[in-house]
Parts: sequence; C-alpha cells; structure tokens
Amino acid sequence: MRRLSELGEFGLLAELERRGLASGQDAEGAVLEGGIVVTQDVLVEGVHFRFEWTSCRDLGYKAAAVNLSDLAAMAAEPVGLLIGLAVPPETGDAAIVELYEGIAEAGVPVLGGDTTAARAFSVSVTAVGRSERVPGRAGARPGDALVVTGPLGGAAAGLYALEQGLEGFDELVERHRRPPFRLEEGRRLGPVAHALIDLSDGIFSDAARIAARSSCRLTIDVESVPRAARLEEVAELLFWTMGEDYELLAAVAPEDATALGLPVVGRVEDGAGVEPDLPARWDAFRR
Repeated sequence: MRRLSELGEFGLLAELERRGLASGQDAEGAVLEGGIVVTQDVLVEGVHFRFEWTSCRDLGYKAAAVNLSDLAAMAAEPVGLLIGLAVPPETGDAAIVELYEGIAEAGVPVLGGDTTAARAFSVSVTAVGRSERVPGRAGARPGDALVVTGPLGGAAAGLYALEQGLEGFDELVERHRRPPFRLEEGRRLGPVAHALIDLSDGIFSDAARIAARSSCRLTIDVESVPRAARLEEVAELLFWTMGEDYELLAAVAPEDATALGLPVVGRVEDGAGVEPDLPARWDAFRR
C-alpha cells in the first residue's frame, strides 16, 4: 500500500485509470454526447480556504469561478451549476445566503444540489456546459506554440500576503479570493487549439498533463511568462509557478498564436515531460 502523500495526485489518477476505474483524463471534465460537458471541484475549509481571510461571499464566487474555468478550458458555454454543501449545523443561515450570493455573482444559475451536516465547511460545485469542440489535453504537436491568456502568480502571492499578514497587496489578494474564468478566451481558443487546459495547479504541473497525454515535451520560456505586478515585493518566491491563476494554457499552431494575440510562453517539441524542471508545483496530496 502506498500513501497518497507518496503517490501524489498524478500517480493516483494514473493508477485509477490503469485499473479501469476512472477515465476522462484527456480533458478538464467529462465530455458527453450532444456537446454536453461536466466538471466538478471541491473547496475544503483549512485546505483551500480559511474564514479568517475569506468571506462567505468570496468563497461562493471562487467556488463558481474555478468550475467555470474548467468549462473555459473545454471551450464551453455554461448552462448551470449544482451545489454540494457540507457545513457544521451551528452555521447561521445568513452565511449560506451570503455564499449563494457570491455564487450568483458569477452569472450562471444554480440548478440544484445537496446539503449535509459536517464537522468542517466544504463546497462542491458541478458545472454543466455545452461545447462545439473540446480541444482536450492530448492533441499538442511538435512545432506548436504555447500561449497563455493572462499574467501568473497573483493568486499565490496574494495568499502568501494573507498568510504572512502583509499589507498593501490588495490587488494580489483579490486574485486569490476572486480568480478569473476565461470563458470568452476559451471560446476563441476552442476552434484552433490542439490542447487546452486551465492553470489551476501551476504552469509546470498543468503543462505536464498536456505533455503526458500528448506524448511530447513542453518547453516553457521562463522569461516570456507574463507575471502579475509586484510579485517581487511580496517575497523572492516563484509565485508564478504555484497555481490558482485559472488562466488558460493552449498549444496552437504558430500562425494561430499570432492571430490570437496572446502571449507566447513556450513551444511543443519531440520528447517527454516539461522543461525546465522547476519546483513549486501544486499537488493535492504532497506538501
């Protein structure tokens, strides 16, 4: 028996797939008949958020946003959200109303869900959408350019500022509390991207997913990666590699990269893995 802290998230998913117990690792969610796509994320108190610096309204918005980001990575138009809510029974109803008000700010209707009592607060969101074409993770080709939809590092730096009690970094904190979801950019990339993923776990971790599924090497041009302003004022850490940016990373033909006007941050080559091999990658089970 291997502990999940040793196996890691990638290893666990690969083992489940090898045993025929899970599939769907070629995209950000399930791709069903008729262009229907479905994705799900869970936010757990003490792991993904702390109420010391997260309001229920911000939590609701973020819970919706991270799922809508997955739909963006599947070039989808949102249809609705299903909310799974586990909360301590002593929680006041005003907090739950505030949570749902935050979800509503994302602009996608809540169509149903479930609630239950629990020792800790957690929110599970299932997002349903429609897509004419899901690029997935398996189609990157040698010669492709890698593009991103926006600057990286703001969310990780904002979280660090909160953890360290640093003041004066409100814009970075806001990136942590209220990440973007690039639905319009996803729809633009949908018809031309050979591979498309959202940067939830960090550019190197998520690039590795494309590399593994596409059987190629992704080389990141470190100096070309756009970064949020003032990262170096927070700390001398590789915030731009740490995840929770929820921008999109796509492999496209060079001429499409030019036409899209998005920052080019690397290329696809023959080989395997991701270059350079930098640390500071998020893994759900490794700390």
